Amino acid sequence: MRKFILPALLAIFAGSSAFAAPVLRAEVSVNHPVVTVGDMFEDAGLMAERALFRAPAPGTTGIVSLDAIRAAALRAGLTDYTQDGLLNVRVERRATVVDAATFTNLISGDLAARGLLPAGAELHARFDNPALTYNAEAVETPVTLVALRYQPGAAGFTARFQIAGIELPVDVTGSLDLLVEVPHLAATLKAGAVLGPQDIEMKRVPLDFADQSGVEGLDDLVGKQLRRNSRAGVMLKAADVTEPLAVRRNTQVTVVLRTGPMTLTVIGQSLGDAVTGQPVQVMNSVTRKILNGVATANGAVEITTAATKLQVAGL
Repeated sequence: MRKFILPALLAIFAGSSAFAAPVLRAEVSVNHPVVTVGDMFEDAGLMAERALFRAPAPGTTGIVSLDAIRAAALRAGLTDYTQDGLLNVRVERRATVVDAATFTNLISGDLAARGLLPAGAELHARFDNPALTYNAEAVETPVTLVALRYQPGAAGFTARFQIAGIELPVDVTGSLDLLVEVPHLAATLKAGAVLGPQDIEMKRVPLDFADQSGVEGLDDLVGKQLRRNSRAGVMLKAADVTEPLAVRRNTQVTVVLRTGPMTLTVIGQSLGDAVTGQPVQVMNSVTRKILNGVATANGAVEITTAATKLQVAGL
């Protein structure tokens, strides 16, 4: 019985080996610099990791003839395989495009890590060679920033990058602008207009220009009053606004005197402009006497000095 089983098993294994012979692929796509037996042949088995030849550059395609494949396979020790009538094989090396935007992001991240990129600022890089495009290997980290020379306050920079799949490092030069969002007037408004959120739009300008101009933050502008007529699109600076006037010159105001439980009011004429809490003089419309008070948020003038209180009380 055993003498019949052994030949049968040998026949099965022999048939299995023949069935599992490596099969040449018509197209190969790799993500590394060397094409292996496993890349080029299906069912390569234990020989899969053996090198055949160099892959084309990242992002390019090469056509390999059958003669070249036979010679490479023979050097690797592979002699038994199926080619299925193929005359050549198309070999592609996958790639990730590395461009100016990629370089800019890496520079921005480096400056932020070193504390040289202010909070809220955006980096804009201008490269001396604007056509910066490279095909890197399609790996998790296709490019790294090796070195960056940049002096805060000086626009120029030099950077060195290492790109996966490219042997030599890539050096780039250019200049950097740090941009920040600052408030601009959204529509043309007249002097005295009180700014609301709808009147302000945020636009990016160079950081140095914003610092030199003395621009205000959005929260410091809403509720403030324009000092002069201003056109749409103008960048709003601290000098452009003031606290809104609670009392205007040459207008009728209510003069309020509080003493104990008693409140006395008279009508007067403001002799100046004043914001809330600011001193202002008013003239009693009947007696023509000058009274000293402080402007309140509701547009009235409250008497604060004792001498003036006595004047009002004696009216």
